[in-house]
Amino acid sequence: MGSGVRVALLYPGQGTQRPGMLHELPDHPAVAATLAEADRILPGSAEQDSAHALTSTVTTQVALCIAGVAATRALAAEGATPDAVAGHSIGAFPAAVAAGALTFAEALAAVHLRAQLMRDTYPSGYGMAAVLGLSVPQVRRLIASTTTDDAPAYLAVIDTDQQVVVAGAIHALERLSTAAAQAGARRVQRLNIAVPSHCPLLGNVADAMAAHLANIPKRPLTAPYLSDSTARLLHDAAAVHDDLARSIARTVRWRDITAVLGELGTTLFIQAPPGHVLARIAQAAHPHARVITLTDTPVTDAAILSARART
Repeated sequence: MGSGVRVALLYPGQGTQRPGMLHELPDHPAVAATLAEADRILPGSAEQDSAHALTSTVTTQVALCIAGVAATRALAAEGATPDAVAGHSIGAFPAAVAAGALTFAEALAAVHLRAQLMRDTYPSGYGMAAVLGLSVPQVRRLIASTTTDDAPAYLAVIDTDQQVVVAGAIHALERLSTAAAQAGARRVQRLNIAVPSHCPLLGNVADAMAAHLANIPKRPLTAPYLSDSTARLLHDAAAVHDDLARSIARTVRWRDITAVLGELGTTLFIQAPPGHVLARIAQAAHPHARVITLTDTPVTDAAILSARART
C-alpha cells in the first residue's frame, strides 16, 4: 500500500436493488459459480430478484450481497483486485468478503440474520426518506423540529453535502417531508426500505450482530476496508467485524468515504452492481478520476483499466 490506493471497489446498499439484478450480472464463469454457491448456501437465493421478491428486506439484502461477491470474483478471475474496498450499508458485507474478513458463506449467513432481525424489530410503521437540495445542518434542524418521542427520526445517511437520508417513524418522515419542501428541498423521496436503518433504533440489532460475528475466525485481510460509519481504513478482521455489527445503528458517512479515497490517490473507482449511484457520487466529487460501473462496463475492460491505473 506504499503507493496509495489506485483502484477502489465500491458496493451499493439497499435502495439500489432492481428487478432482474441477479440475472443481469456479467456473463462470466465466476459469476455463474458464485450464483451456484449461493444457491447451495441459501437454496433459491440466486433466483430471488423479481419485483415481488425484492419487496422483502431479507431477500433484497441477500441479493445485494450475492451481486457484490459475484462481481468481485469476476474481476479477480481477470486479474483485477482492488487496493481498497468500501460498502454502503449492506454493501459492507460483500466488501468484507473482498477484503478477506468473511467467506461468502459467512457473509450470506450474517446478512440473512441481519435482515431478519431488522424486519422483525420493525415490521411496520417505519422507513427511510432521501432529502435532496438541503445542507446537512438544515436537515438536522428539520429533524429536531419535526421528531417526537413517539415518532422519532434520525439522520441516517450522508451521501453528499446536499443528499442525505433520514430514518424513522412514517409519521415523522411525513412531517419532515412537508417541512423540507417548505425549506426549499429539491426533492424528498421515500425509499424502498421498510426499516429505520443506520440509527439508534437498531441498537439491539447491532448487539445481536456483534454476538454472531464474534464467533467467526479472524483472518489477515487481503485488502484494506473502509468503514461506512467512520470513513477510516481498517486493516484487521476484528475491526471489520465490529464495524459490520455496529454500523447498522450508526450514520453512514459516504461523503467522507468518497473524500478519503480521493485523498489516498484513487484514480479508478469501480462500482459493483446494481446501478450507478455510488459511481455518480464519486464522479461528482472527483471529476478527474476514472469512474466505471460493472453494470455498464464488461469485466474484461474493467480489469484492463484496473491494470492501467496501477502503472
